[in-house]
Amino acid sequence: MLNVVNTIIPIFAIIMLGIFLKKKNFLPPNILSPLNRLVYYLAIPTMIFREIAGSSFLSNFNPLLVGGTLLPLLGAFGLALVLIYALRIPQTLRGTFLQSSFHGNLGYIGFAVCFYFLGKEGLARASILGGFLMLLQNILSVVSLQGFSTSSSREFNPLFFARKVVGNPVIVAVLCGILFSLSGLPMPNAFERILAIVSGMALPLALLVIGASLTFDLIKEYLSISLLSGFLKLIAGPLMGLVTYKMMGISVSEFLPGIILLASPTATITYVMGSEMHGSIELASAAISVNTLLSCITFILWLTLFS
Repeated sequence: MLNVVNTIIPIFAIIMLGIFLKKKNFLPPNILSPLNRLVYYLAIPTMIFREIAGSSFLSNFNPLLVGGTLLPLLGAFGLALVLIYALRIPQTLRGTFLQSSFHGNLGYIGFAVCFYFLGKEGLARASILGGFLMLLQNILSVVSLQGFSTSSSREFNPLFFARKVVGNPVIVAVLCGILFSLSGLPMPNAFERILAIVSGMALPLALLVIGASLTFDLIKEYLSISLLSGFLKLIAGPLMGLVTYKMMGISVSEFLPGIILLASPTATITYVMGSEMHGSIELASAAISVNTLLSCITFILWLTLFS
């Protein structure tokens, strides 16, 4: 229990520091946006590439684990879809609610928890799993927003789809890391040190950016539906993952990175995709903030269960 608390509390303390720095204008919007791009397009992908390229892909890749992690994501998607019609959620909120219920913040929070709780080996395994999860998350997100779009123009845009799915920098980094690992080529020392320096800023900056990106103005208006998406994202998804892993006979040490990724809160990219595809950016903003804060508690509960 103490080890779990000592891992999660510092992570969320940095997120809270990001909130404080934004309030004190150390992280104003004109700085926050470039920092976010730096983390998303450079620091996180570099860290992921380094971890996968520097480890044995065959030792860290388990097809059963990948399948057992993707199935709960589909389950959460299906359950959210049922609730949309059962609870008669308004058309304008459906796509964003659906996306908020399964699209997790793997790069900024999930990988941080994996690294600080499980170490480099856990991060390497989580990075491989994360690549497959992000691919499916992005596909389902485009389907969700496209299917429930309130725009008069709802035709499928293959270029947008390719950019959001195939062009995801973390997915590209995972593929490059796998190829390098399978090649068996040694990594030059100078190149390794460059990667180490860039990777070192990934998680601290990511957590600060997350904190500075949180907004609380719309929480009251969208609290109930945000909590519902949070239940699906933080509780139902990981629970379905646990059941799936147990049925497949996967050990705790192997599936714990998967549980952490499945339990990650709603991703900040849901706001961006909602804006680009005519979703509800107000609900996205509220769900991201509510679920990120709640995940501090749910991470402690999940990790304590398996400690």
